[in-house]
Amino acid sequence: MRRWQEKDDVPTADRNVTSNVRVRFAPSPTGFLHVGGARTALFNWLFARKHGGRFVLRIEDTDVERSSQEVIQAIIEGMMWLELTPDEGPFFQSNYGEQHRATARQLLESEHAFRCFCTREALDARRQLAESEGRVWRYDRACLSLTEQEKQRFLRQGGPYAVRFLVPQGTTSFNDFVHGVTEFDNKEIEDFILLRSDGSPTYHLSVVSDDIRMRITHIIRGDDHLSNTPKQILLYRALGIEPPTFAHLPMILGPDKKRLSKRHGAVSVLEYRDMGILPEAMFNFLALLGWSPGDDRQLLSRQELIELFSFEGISRAGAVFDLQKLLWLDSQYINRLSVEELLPRVREVLRRDGLWSDDLDGPRRPWLVSLIELLRPRSRTLWDFATDGRAFLTEDFRVDSEAARKYLGEEDTGQRMAALAEALEKAGDWNPEPLERALRDLADSLGVSAARLIHPARVTLTGKAVSPGIFEVMAVLGRERTLYRLRRAATAAPISIH
Repeated sequence: MRRWQEKDDVPTADRNVTSNVRVRFAPSPTGFLHVGGARTALFNWLFARKHGGRFVLRIEDTDVERSSQEVIQAIIEGMMWLELTPDEGPFFQSNYGEQHRATARQLLESEHAFRCFCTREALDARRQLAESEGRVWRYDRACLSLTEQEKQRFLRQGGPYAVRFLVPQGTTSFNDFVHGVTEFDNKEIEDFILLRSDGSPTYHLSVVSDDIRMRITHIIRGDDHLSNTPKQILLYRALGIEPPTFAHLPMILGPDKKRLSKRHGAVSVLEYRDMGILPEAMFNFLALLGWSPGDDRQLLSRQELIELFSFEGISRAGAVFDLQKLLWLDSQYINRLSVEELLPRVREVLRRDGLWSDDLDGPRRPWLVSLIELLRPRSRTLWDFATDGRAFLTEDFRVDSEAARKYLGEEDTGQRMAALAEALEKAGDWNPEPLERALRDLADSLGVSAARLIHPARVTLTGKAVSPGIFEVMAVLGRERTLYRLRRAATAAPISIH
């Protein structure tokens, strides 16, 4: 059972931070770097940067069967994409097994741990008996009461044994810098295993041993680790080490306020990169998941986030993952970047979509810049430059069928497009203002609204019912391509509406 103080009782953590801050991000390579893990890494990185500390990356790869090199590389690649560069590491937990076992021996020698000779079958039988009697079963310390002669007999027989931590009576409390003073009743904590019967260290032993060796001062991690903390604090104290400061971050929830799942966004952060999200936007978005600068600001640079970050800004409540907010943030960053910063990123998506040609980095570069400037106000991801830019870069673009039915289905549409082509060709300068005058003059002469020309022209030129301003589209698309498409539409058969 745990007890928390009210939020007002949480100490002002940053005022108590001393020098030599050392934090760590310790992912398990059994799954890719998802949103929750990336947020944890980012908060650790921000805290280290704010206090001039060190950010350590430790890969907890002791689960050999489920760990993979592919996932390790993806975790590191995701961190590099977000520019969460570690100051030390990556270190691999599997390289320190002997140190973990030495820590277990130290606990045995100080009588804070004991050998458990119970077989799996014996433990299962006692557990099943308790369940059949309606009792909650915890390890019953059967091996703690063995005489020295009995222990020696088991050891001489050479049978396997586990090493368990001897949980003391009383309570374990700690000052969590998100939740405040948090207290657990030790009677609710089973004598947990430190070394399995095959000699392999368990999570609790390994993580405490590693954190001591790496001189970690602050452990910033998700709320899902909160129940692990009393066990680890007990280990620190048994080893005569002052525990680090703990801060447990709120869980990330989906829009339905349930734990984040793959359908909500619990996927590798690299999938957001592949969606065309800018790393600057993702960084900003993750920082606001469960933390606030204390005002309504949403757009914050890395340096601003470093300066403003504090534990006091972290909420206890779950943080809702809002994809629409991420897309909004991304659009803001797309529009804030200079063309020179944006151009290489656009180049990459155009290349991946088969739309790039080398002359776009040569004689056609000024035209590409004008295309980027045209498209970016409406772009939410980098891929929008490919999808919306396709009609400007090739004749191989899709015409939206509903838009075509709505705006190209009238019998006289072709005649209007032919007349528009003739009027535009005589417009003089190929710029938005003269093009608009030519179209509106034509509409007046035909006795129709300008919309009767604009809407079918937009679908003809871009394949869509919605686009940037039609006259800006014509200007960037160019005289030759604009007139060609309008005249092609003039010769096409009207679209049947069924």
